[in-house]
Amino acid sequence: MTAIDTLRLTADDAAALIARGETSAQELHAAYRSAIDERDPEIHAFLTTVDEAEGVGVPIAFKDVISTRGIETTAGSKILAGFRPVYDATVAARCKDAGLPLLGKTNLDEFAMGSSTENSAYGPSHNPWDPARVPGGSSGGSAAAVAAGLAPWALGSDTGGSVKQPAALCGVVGLRPTYGTVSRSGIVAFASSLDQVGPVARTVRDCAYLYSIIAGRDPCDTTTVELPQAVELPEGRELRGLRIGIPKELNEAEGIEPGVATAVQAAIAKLEELGAEVGECSLPLSVEYGMACYYLITPAEASSNLARYDGVRYGYRADAAERLEMYERTRDEGFGDEPKRRIMVGTYALSAGYYEAYYGQAQKVRTVIKREHDALFETFDALVSPTSPTVAFALGARTADPLAMYLSDLLTIPSCMAGLPGLSIPCGLSEGVPVGLQLIGPQFAENALFRIGHALEQAIGFDPVPERLR
Repeated sequence: MTAIDTLRLTADDAAALIARGETSAQELHAAYRSAIDERDPEIHAFLTTVDEAEGVGVPIAFKDVISTRGIETTAGSKILAGFRPVYDATVAARCKDAGLPLLGKTNLDEFAMGSSTENSAYGPSHNPWDPARVPGGSSGGSAAAVAAGLAPWALGSDTGGSVKQPAALCGVVGLRPTYGTVSRSGIVAFASSLDQVGPVARTVRDCAYLYSIIAGRDPCDTTTVELPQAVELPEGRELRGLRIGIPKELNEAEGIEPGVATAVQAAIAKLEELGAEVGECSLPLSVEYGMACYYLITPAEASSNLARYDGVRYGYRADAAERLEMYERTRDEGFGDEPKRRIMVGTYALSAGYYEAYYGQAQKVRTVIKREHDALFETFDALVSPTSPTVAFALGARTADPLAMYLSDLLTIPSCMAGLPGLSIPCGLSEGVPVGLQLIGPQFAENALFRIGHALEQAIGFDPVPERLR
């Protein structure tokens, strides 16, 4: 068996070790489980771990909204404590069919509602670069696991930036795919018209390969489509002929830290050095109305989706003498503050007399946001901005101010509302922690994003291993 340094190993490297017979899937799985035992007590990336490797390939971690047959799936909530699904989510089944053994289920903000993983009912995860800081959210556990060398790659889910933002804060690569290219069957729902499973990895090539495994039409999810072209693993550094747009509102938004802006500008200069044509553009309506639109649509859909958790069919049930009291106490004791907040807002937005004024109007604005993005893609192949306005912030810094927390997703929400793919790659450091660069493309442009991201990744030469762990 080859000595395995999980901090440096990419999924591509791991697959090569197995192919050459230098290690086995079981030995690789055991090496990562040892790393989890050693480092995860500090990071708290995992909620559940799996001891035995069932597969012949590279091990993987799943965000704990992905149903796994016989393995607890909690969505980070007390209300689903002890819930063991009787079937695998489609993405889990596809990973299993590809021979990827499961390492465990990762921590998240409850029902994927949050930007820091502090809303988990099981305690926050910590950023591997600085454990006093958040790893981002809601897929913070998945991003932290990859950054800390506890998994070579992982699956997260993204509603308004929940793969891209934690990837940025933890210095790894994260993809939010085009809506409809990855099945939501077996995924614990937050907002069904936005939720999308996406890969988190150490490199763009790893991210592309994992996306190729999970993507494609699923008869169990009628919102899925066949990919118009096969997923290509990116090669080379040549970007000549590509046109990159720099939306003014996404790059000059209030709250973008100077260190973040400097790192992103340096990366944009690299794009020009690689031969891409760079030009300014504008998304005024998307940025002005994107967040307000998002925080009407997602609570409304969450209110509907979370109505099923009543103590009757699965998960937590409060003791009560009467049925109605059982419903009320189960939901009061089972849900945390953030789901309660969004359920109440969403129920109001869907109530008689307010539906058209709020939810209906937000859907119309969403169409405007989509059209504004589409207009730019008549000129540009991709758009670039910071992924997050800030680097990872201190644990507890925003928990008392939900609006400040919501602003963490200011730059990722508009393209999510439009159903577009987005790739976040690390582009440097500020305050000693990573800065993320967001690449946005038109629908089904994942291959173009992989090409740009890979070339830029090679040119920047970012070391994804946290300095404190080197």
